[in-house]
Amino acid sequence: MGCQGLKKAPMSNDPFSLNGKTALITGSGRGLGLEIAKGFSRAGAHVALTGLNLERLDAAAAEIKAEGGMAETHAFDVVDETQVDKVLASIAKAHGQLDILVNNVGMRDRRALDDFPMDDVRRLMDVNLIAPFYLSQQAAQQMKPGGRIINVTSIAGRISRGGDAAYTTSKGGLESLTRALAAEYGPYGINVNGIAPGYFATDSNREMTGDKGVADWLSQRTSLGRWGNPHEIAGAAVFLASPAASYVTGQILAVDGGYLSHF
Repeated sequence: MGCQGLKKAPMSNDPFSLNGKTALITGSGRGLGLEIAKGFSRAGAHVALTGLNLERLDAAAAEIKAEGGMAETHAFDVVDETQVDKVLASIAKAHGQLDILVNNVGMRDRRALDDFPMDDVRRLMDVNLIAPFYLSQQAAQQMKPGGRIINVTSIAGRISRGGDAAYTTSKGGLESLTRALAAEYGPYGINVNGIAPGYFATDSNREMTGDKGVADWLSQRTSLGRWGNPHEIAGAAVFLASPAASYVTGQILAVDGGYLSHF
């Protein structure tokens, strides 16, 4: 580990400030990952944007820099451990350490259980569960007391429906991993939490967001009666990454407009 023994987390005059922090967010070229990166940047962090598409990442970084933020880009596949190691080494060389890791990238594959070839199940588990395990394991080596790991799970980690078994299993596993990491890294002053998004109007959900039937269903199924706007994920992430959450660990914060609590 990058730290020795139990120490007090550093204090800040602004409990939500991320000034001086370096954050790596996987899958941050667009969607919720980019909104989390923007939130971190506005709170003062230097953000490392990652994904498969370098052109998209560079465009996202340009957006952040246009706001006066600090951003760098790394194109790599989260399931490739060699590439992961290279990126983490690059961040350590440039910044000395990593303060915040957000495991956001994920696959979605909706199919009936009997329609899933096992190779496809393994690929989904590799991206949604094994990659966060490895990234967390390696990133924690750079972290000092006050470090943060945030796993982006899903409300599908707590509830399920037919035709979504593999994804639900992976996100349920990611919730369990969050608690396990919190127990492992707590003695080193590293907090580990999760965010479980509900229905957000991202580009990947564009087909559904244009469906009046889905909108009508959400108006009845959620307490707030609507889709989430992508920028509404950022506040939860900034809170969990900040000194304000210094005594919060092993928790899953649902950002779902009341979906899980409403019936």
